[in-house]
Amino acid sequence: MSIVNVPGARSREVMLYALSTCGWCHKTKKLLDDLGIEYSYAYVDQLDSDQKKEAVRKIKEWNPACSFPTLVLDNKKCIVGYNEQEIKERLRV
Repeated sequence: MSIVNVPGARSREVMLYALSTCGWCHKTKKLLDDLGIEYSYAYVDQLDSDQKKEAVRKIKEWNPACSFPTLVLDNKKCIVGYNEQEIKERLRV
């Protein structure tokens, strides 16, 4: 899967599943950038067919509705949608 790593302070393992055309996904990325958090992301809509199927399978483990953005923290917690307060609390910023 085409995953992009964004450098920053590593407080937790952060994976963002997003769509390149989603405004809330872009807001989530901007928030992570502004917080200086290291994270990885994948634009699911830009993946090839097999990669997209794999990404959707992983997303549905956390978010059965497969909505975006889906933010997975330490493979233990999932935040669905843009929720600035919860993201900050979970990342302890």
